[in-house]
Amino acid sequence: MADVNRGNRPLSPHLTIYRPQMTSMSSIMVRVTAIACFLVAVLVVWWLVAAASSETAFQFIDGLLRSWLGDLVLFGATWAIFYHMLGRLRHLIWDLGYCVEVEISEKMGIGMFALATILTFITLVVV
Repeated sequence: MADVNRGNRPLSPHLTIYRPQMTSMSSIMVRVTAIACFLVAVLVVWWLVAAASSETAFQFIDGLLRSWLGDLVLFGATWAIFYHMLGRLRHLIWDLGYCVEVEISEKMGIGMFALATILTFITLVVV
């Protein structure tokens, strides 16, 4: 039977009651970095197709990727790749049954942010 009072019911207050937790935020960031990695892969494919097609097309995308904006995008992409890799590693550890306690999971989330940043800066210095 249809619910006639459907429009009169209050919305779920879950967004106003629950505070963001490190585990949920790091899980959301793993999803966001997956999308970012996909978009960067599109840039890499564009660069390769331009290299195979014509010199002017390659000069455009290569100039874009070598500009300050391209450097910023590639810097963010490096951080996203490291963060996503660490997130997948964290899930592998959880799947094996380790580190599933809340305190340890929160420390792993903080560690993911920190280690991804450290690895990004090491990559920046080396490359």
